[in-house]
Amino acid sequence: MTDAHELRSRTREFLAARPPAGTDRADFLKARFDAGLAWVHYPPGLGGLGAPRTLQAVVDAELAAAGAPDNDPRRIMIGLGMAAPTILAYGTEEQKRRFLRPLWTGEEVWCQLFSEPGAGSDLAALGTRAVRDGDDWVVTGQKVWTSSAHIARWAILIARTDPDAPKHRGITYFVCDMTDPGVEVRPLRQITGEAEFNEVFLTGVRIPDAYRIGAVGEGWKVAQTTLMNERVTIGGMRLPREGGMIGLAAATWRERPELRTHELHRRLLDLWVDAEVARLTAERLRQQLAAGQPGPEGSGTKLVFARLNQEISSLELELRGEEGLLYDDWTMRRPEQVDFTGRDIGYRYLRTKGNSIEGGTSEVLLNIVAERVLGLPAEPRTDKDVAWKDLAR
Repeated sequence: MTDAHELRSRTREFLAARPPAGTDRADFLKARFDAGLAWVHYPPGLGGLGAPRTLQAVVDAELAAAGAPDNDPRRIMIGLGMAAPTILAYGTEEQKRRFLRPLWTGEEVWCQLFSEPGAGSDLAALGTRAVRDGDDWVVTGQKVWTSSAHIARWAILIARTDPDAPKHRGITYFVCDMTDPGVEVRPLRQITGEAEFNEVFLTGVRIPDAYRIGAVGEGWKVAQTTLMNERVTIGGMRLPREGGMIGLAAATWRERPELRTHELHRRLLDLWVDAEVARLTAERLRQQLAAGQPGPEGSGTKLVFARLNQEISSLELELRGEEGLLYDDWTMRRPEQVDFTGRDIGYRYLRTKGNSIEGGTSEVLLNIVAERVLGLPAEPRTDKDVAWKDLAR
């Protein structure tokens, strides 16, 4: 067992041997992983020390004080927040050793091949097929709304391997090499003018069975780990007080007194309180996560994140009047990460529309909260115990 004192000493010794100012950034990150200081709760040899997860804050504080480089977690959010915990929970030892180090250092970016044109809100209805052929699986289908597919080296992928089984039971989970023949990525231009999302077409893509995560037909169970971590990653982002969207709206209010009205003032105060409650709730969620596994409560924070962003950006747009209708640049871009707060209000207003779709639609998350958090009766289902191939589509 490593305690805080021992971990602090270990981190200082690491920094003394590799002063951040004189060490190449990539070399520093690789050495940090190898020293077990990447995520201390992971096993030794996989970037961790097998220490309590709560002690990560001790390492982070020492490294931040020394000006150490981070691994740009926003750029590699899918890898860090979704692929890594899934591989740790269900991957083989060989898979963990192959994927986790370059994932954490950012050398290899990941994307998530889950949603499909006919299976987004009802993800388990997916139709992408994976058929066994010797030591490989041959995958054919189409995915959509795929963030980072244009820069990703690897993808986590779920595909149907047994169409005779009910839709939740015939799915298997894979790692897909995005450079393989048969993988085609097309930009999906959004209402903002940017194409941060993509369509991904898979035509006879061969995936070795060694890249299967978990048992054949149990991909839905594995995917639940990914999805719970995804919602915590999105809804549990750490913000300072009056950070994010509410900070921008409050700044506009303070700097532009000529725009104020009594009604807008009342709405801004209500949203400020809601944003602070959401921030503190997300902090509590992160503490729960540090003590164990993410639960369905993450769906609640993700729901609030989407609603608040949309309401705050709408209020600021009204506050600015005609000025709020201006748009800075409609040039087609394929950004590596979303700049939620760095663009003008027109961009923010349009981009927040996606918050209630990405990472699970608000309608699906409401069902999860109702059934798994509040214990309410489940919605009536007509597809239970029906083979996927017999479902109406």
